[in-house]
Amino acid sequence: MIYQIKNLTEFNTSINDNRALLIYFSHDNCSVCKVLKPKIHELLTTQFPLMTMHYCDTIESPDVAAQNSVFTVPTILVFLDGKEFIRKSRSIGIAELHNIIERPYLLMFTE
Repeated sequence: MIYQIKNLTEFNTSINDNRALLIYFSHDNCSVCKVLKPKIHELLTTQFPLMTMHYCDTIESPDVAAQNSVFTVPTILVFLDGKEFIRKSRSIGIAELHNIIERPYLLMFTE
């Protein structure tokens, strides 16, 4: 399940409540975003099950996007232990995203 962030309070709560969090910024008018979103969700579900995915619509919640300097879609922000760790915008490959997340994720969740 992908939780939708609608305001800054929900955004901040999401970061505080999730040790590993990916926030996907996009909107319904972006055709690339519509194709990429389920692929990212599948990647997290299969490869990084302890990472949560949330979604923010930049048209419905422009304040959240502006507060995070998100001016183009799609944009992905990954937070680990409450700190922004990864920021990717526009052309995002699933394999590239996997490679960027893998090492810190394994360090964080492997004993």
